[in-house]
Amino acid sequence: MSEPTQAASATAPGPHAPALLRLSSVTKVYPGTTALRNVDFALHAGAVNVLVGENGAGKSTMMKIIAGIERPTQGEILLDGRAVQLHSTDEARKLGIGIVHQELNLFPNLTITENLFLGRELTGTGPAIDMAEQRRQASALLHALEHALDPDTLVGDLRIGQQQIVEIARALAQDARILILDEPTSALSAPEVEILFRVIRDLRARGVGIVYISHRLEELVRIGDFITVLRDGSITGSAEMTQVDVAWIVRQMVGASTRDFARAADHQWGDTVLKAQGIRLGRPGAPGFLVDGVDLAVRRGEIVGIYGLMGAGRTELLECIFGCHPDRARGSLCLDGRELLGADVATCIAAGLAMIPEDRKADGLIPTLSIGANLTLSSLLRLCRGAFLSLVREREAIDRSVSALAIKARDPAHDIGSLSGGNQQKVVIGRALMTGPKVLLMDEPSRGIDISAKSDVFKVMRDLSATGIGIVFVTSDLDEVMALSDRIVVMSNGRITAEFGPGEATQDAIVAASAAGHNLLP
Repeated sequence: MSEPTQAASATAPGPHAPALLRLSSVTKVYPGTTALRNVDFALHAGAVNVLVGENGAGKSTMMKIIAGIERPTQGEILLDGRAVQLHSTDEARKLGIGIVHQELNLFPNLTITENLFLGRELTGTGPAIDMAEQRRQASALLHALEHALDPDTLVGDLRIGQQQIVEIARALAQDARILILDEPTSALSAPEVEILFRVIRDLRARGVGIVYISHRLEELVRIGDFITVLRDGSITGSAEMTQVDVAWIVRQMVGASTRDFARAADHQWGDTVLKAQGIRLGRPGAPGFLVDGVDLAVRRGEIVGIYGLMGAGRTELLECIFGCHPDRARGSLCLDGRELLGADVATCIAAGLAMIPEDRKADGLIPTLSIGANLTLSSLLRLCRGAFLSLVREREAIDRSVSALAIKARDPAHDIGSLSGGNQQKVVIGRALMTGPKVLLMDEPSRGIDISAKSDVFKVMRDLSATGIGIVFVTSDLDEVMALSDRIVVMSNGRITAEFGPGEATQDAIVAASAAGHNLLP
C-alpha cells in the first residue's frame, strides 16, 4: 500500500467535508516542555476526524486549545475561515464547540438532570428553573443513547460506564457544531459502543464535525473519515481513513507496525494461592445479587482474565476479594491458606493483595500529591530506616518504578496532574507493585493507555507472573484477554458462564458466553 502524504490528505478536504476549523502553526509551550510544535490541523464538518498518538504526544493539549481550556503560545485558530480567540470554555461553547473528556467531569452529588444542565439551566416564564422540562429533555437524551436511567439518579450512584454515557449526553445537549470525544468508549461495553457509533453516524449526517480520540485502533479505522497522528507534539501523518490501515497508524505512532501484547511466557504455575468459593454480593436496597455464587481459584504465576459485559459483576467480584464490601460479601476467600472474606482493605493489602481500580481519577490517585508521593503512598513502611522514612530508599524505589513502567515524567516531584492519562494509570500500577503482592487484581489496567504503554504494562504483568505472583485482570478488550490470559473466565449477570484453558478460547465463544442472559444473542 502506498504511503499517504503527510499532512496533505487531511488538510486538503474532499468536497463532502469542508474544513470547519483549522489550527495553523500552533505551538504550545509549558514551563520545561513543548507540548505542541507548529501543528497544522483541519477539522472537517460532517466527518469523524480521528486523532491518535501515544500518551504524552500532545492530543489532550491540542483538544484543550480547541475547547478554550488552553491558549496557544503561538499560531492561530480559524473557525469558518475567520481567526478566533478562545479565552474560555464558555466562549468555545457559544461558538458551538463541545468536549467529552477522558477523565469524567461530573458532580457525583448532583442528579443526572442537574449535571446535564449545569450552567445552562432552563427557565419558564419566570426566574425559576423548569425542572420538569429539564427532566423531559434528560430522558430524551438518555433514550437516544439507549439507556433507561432515571434522570433523578445521583451520578455518584452510577457505575463508571454509565457516567460516561451521562458525560456524552451532556455534550449532545449543547447542540455542538464541533464535538470532541476523548476516549469515549474506554468504559463502555460492546453493545454500548455500538449505540455510541450509531449516535456518531447520526451527528455526522447532520453536519457535526467530530474529533474522535481512541487507543483502540480497529475502532478508529471503522468509525473515522480522516486521521491525524501525533508524536512528541508534532504531526507525523495525516490521511483519509480509506488510504490507511492499522499497521500504518502504528508505524506513524511508534515507528513500528506490530502490536506486542506480550504473549504467555513458558513457565510453570505453582499451587493455588487464592481460592474464592460461593462469593455473593447483594444489590443494595434491591433483590438479587451483583455477584452470585462465584468460585474462582488462582495459582501462583497464573494470569486469569475476566471478561464480560458491563453489569456482569466483574468489578464487584474484585471488590469483594479486596475487602471493599466486608459487611455485605458472603462466601469464603482464602489467600495462601488465610481466610480473608470480611476483612477490610488494609488487612487484605497486608496479607498480600493489591488492586488497580477501574477509575484511576476517583479511586487511584491523590491529585494534591506529586508523582513520586503517589507511587510510594502504599509502601512507606517498607522504605523506612527505623522509625523514619529513608528519602534515599524512597527515591530509588521511585526511579525503579518510573523506569520499569516507562512513565514519561520529567521530574517525579511534579504534580500527578502534569502526566497524561496513560502515565497516571501506570503510576497507579506502580504503587500497587511496590506493596509486594502475592495476588494482583487489575480492573481494566489498559484503560486510556496507548500501544507502547500497553506493551510496557503487559510485559510487567508477564514478568510478575514469572516470579510467582498470581494476577486476576478484568478487561473489555477481546484481543487482550485472549493474548494475555493463561485462563479466561467469562461472567454474565453476576455468575461465571464459561471458563477456557490455554488455547481453548475463541472470540465467538467468549462473546456468546458474555451475552448469556442479556438477550443479545440471535
